Amino acid sequence: MLKSLVQNSLKSFSPSTSAPPFSPAQFDADVMTTYGRFPIALTRGRGSVVWDDQGRRYLDFVAGIATCTLGHAHPAMVEAVTKQIQTLHHVSNLYYIPEQGALAHWLVSHSCADRAFFCNSGAEANEGAIKLARKYAHTQRGIANPLIITAKASFHGRTLATVTATGQPKYQKNFDPLMPGFAYVPYNDTAALEALVAELDAGTPQVAAIMLEALQGEGGVCPGEAAYFQRIRQLCDETGILLILDEVQVGMGRTGTLWGFENLGIEPDIFTSAKGLGGGIPIGALLCKAHCSVFEPGDHASTFGGNPFACKVGLTVCETLEAENLLGNVKRRGEQLRVGLQRLVQQYPTLLEQVRGWGLINGLVLRPDSAIKSVDIVKAAMEQGLLLVPAGPQVVRFVPPLNVTADEVQQALMAVEKAIAIATNP
Repeated sequence: MLKSLVQNSLKSFSPSTSAPPFSPAQFDADVMTTYGRFPIALTRGRGSVVWDDQGRRYLDFVAGIATCTLGHAHPAMVEAVTKQIQTLHHVSNLYYIPEQGALAHWLVSHSCADRAFFCNSGAEANEGAIKLARKYAHTQRGIANPLIITAKASFHGRTLATVTATGQPKYQKNFDPLMPGFAYVPYNDTAALEALVAELDAGTPQVAAIMLEALQGEGGVCPGEAAYFQRIRQLCDETGILLILDEVQVGMGRTGTLWGFENLGIEPDIFTSAKGLGGGIPIGALLCKAHCSVFEPGDHASTFGGNPFACKVGLTVCETLEAENLLGNVKRRGEQLRVGLQRLVQQYPTLLEQVRGWGLINGLVLRPDSAIKSVDIVKAAMEQGLLLVPAGPQVVRFVPPLNVTADEVQQALMAVEKAIAIATNP
């Protein structure tokens, strides 16, 4: 009898199968305008393909901006999500969480880190890194007013601390007073960095950390130079400065190695991960070596960070990367994509300047004097059934799922070639 009552009750509260048609006007009336949205509404996806509410198909070379590691509706993720939501989805960090421990163990076993802290996003992970570096500076080096050096054209998040760390004034406009304790240098400029450290640390040490991306994503898909990063590592070892690497966009296999810094032949003291870690489910991680693991109970926390649901999905993404040998696929498909894009550079020498990137994060760079901008190519590609994303006004970014196929890369190259022809001859 009770079972029958429950079943009837659930039926009476089941959602309607006929949802009202989507209304962009109603959306814009209800949702803050923090994004300049393209005029399509995506409703479902599978693999590297998504469909909009009109049934139109698109190749997804945005992947949630380097987030959908395994594409859409991957069977391993579907199974993990289904089982975990039916088992236990959230408990407080006041208790041990086995799924959190398993994910932490995988991450430290597959990196130079010794400890992990979990949160919900890349900005939160970078906030944690900033706090960790400041506490280390105060407690281990006796620095009263610690400074963190970051790079111009960097991107580290949208919170007040991370937007201050971001070396792009356009993201900081109208949000002052910004967080104190940051200084900026040009990316890949060893002399400028050495000079700033010498200036800031003249007499009394002030520099707590140097915080960089192994490859600047939002800054235009600009790879780091190995000699630059190796000199920074040496400088940090000589001075006690911590090296923090923001792996939010380039980590989790995106560059063809598990971590972006592996392309540079160095190890950081602290690094952060998010985006691809959860394959589209929100999760972030702050990872560090033992010597700078100075957080104590009460120093830092996150209500949702490290919950069973997000950690189970994150672990599934990690294990699938290995099981499907996706790092090998990233290298092969990335090379295929760069070769095809380079051919377009040769075909349109007055429009296109170069191709930059590693693995499956690549930028097609427009010439500074080009009559069109990256967004023009993105819009034209959308009309050809290909989703791309700008990385500034002069760079078109390609960040497909890591299991994208050779045929899909070829389709994307054909679509972008048509898009360029349309954008240049409207």
